[in-house]
Amino acid sequence: MLYWSLKTLFSEPVRLMVSALAVAVSFILVIFFSAVFEGESDQMVVYLEKMDADVWVMQKGVSNMHMASSMVWDWKADKIAQIAGVREVAAILYLNGPVKIGGKDWFSYIMGISPEYSRTGPWDMAEGESMPNPGEAVIPKVIAKLTGVQIGDEITLIDRTLRIVGFSRNTFSMASSVVFVSKKDLGDLLEASDQFSYMMVYAEPGVDGQALTERIKDEINKVNALTSDVLIESDWQLAVQMGAEIIHMMTIIGTLLATLIVAFTAYSLIARKKQELAIAKALGFGNGQIYLAALSQSVVVTVLGLLFALLISFTFLAWLPTVAPQINLAVRLHQFTSIAIVTLPVAILASLSAARTVTKVDPMAVFHH
Repeated sequence: MLYWSLKTLFSEPVRLMVSALAVAVSFILVIFFSAVFEGESDQMVVYLEKMDADVWVMQKGVSNMHMASSMVWDWKADKIAQIAGVREVAAILYLNGPVKIGGKDWFSYIMGISPEYSRTGPWDMAEGESMPNPGEAVIPKVIAKLTGVQIGDEITLIDRTLRIVGFSRNTFSMASSVVFVSKKDLGDLLEASDQFSYMMVYAEPGVDGQALTERIKDEINKVNALTSDVLIESDWQLAVQMGAEIIHMMTIIGTLLATLIVAFTAYSLIARKKQELAIAKALGFGNGQIYLAALSQSVVVTVLGLLFALLISFTFLAWLPTVAPQINLAVRLHQFTSIAIVTLPVAILASLSAARTVTKVDPMAVFHH
């Protein structure tokens, strides 16, 4: 019976491919939203990750960077550098807000950096200079592509005009991008020339990060200190709640839609075979074999749909950012396993539900029909 079931399924390759592709399209929709969600979420904390600090120091009462404001006197960086276990300290002035580029406002993480802390600047340059001097700025290459601005063009930060001197990679997000300016410019605009917003502390080898945060809070007044992992998690959670959560909701809706499509495909697939299955029952095949035949067909179609989705996602979706660079996609294998866990049981239940109607048919009624 199982052999017959699979043979009849593959005897109509066009119908099989259409069914599998219908399932694959629904899966790809879910994977796309999931990939955007993960890509954007990752990008929101990319600066924190790329700095690779052991401890972050900020104003007391502040515990994140996203949508936050922090001011710490610059002399505290020197005091932190003298604490036992500290190998190096780097610092930035920070502002989140719009930057006018190419006639459009782009919400950005604005990093005020200085040559003595060069490690706080761009980690991957596409073109130009990585360290902006006063009156200069480094912007994401993606924004340059979207607006057509070039090196030498001007942008506006608050009421100050800055000249573009470089394009950075891996610094763009639909929710926020990273723009680098000189600390002097940002300090003048914020009237905070003698302050920093965040200090990055790099520990001596073998020094525990958590222990170092406690030491900093004990020795330096009115600051908060967090290990890098804690700050990244805090920032990621806040960023998700304020923006990417919408994409996450769309992913859930897409999953429900995919589940319905899988259920309909599995049910209709068995419903079309209802007469053949009824004849098989009339010929003496038991209900268990009928259920097995229905189950095998729906599982084959669903698995083929997953394989098609896997192939298309790792080719088309991986290629998509090259033509739409404003989209951050993170296509990962666990996205497929999540869909499989949800949809395979649905396909099984739908096919068994259709097969159940066959098992209730009077075998003799097939021949009277």
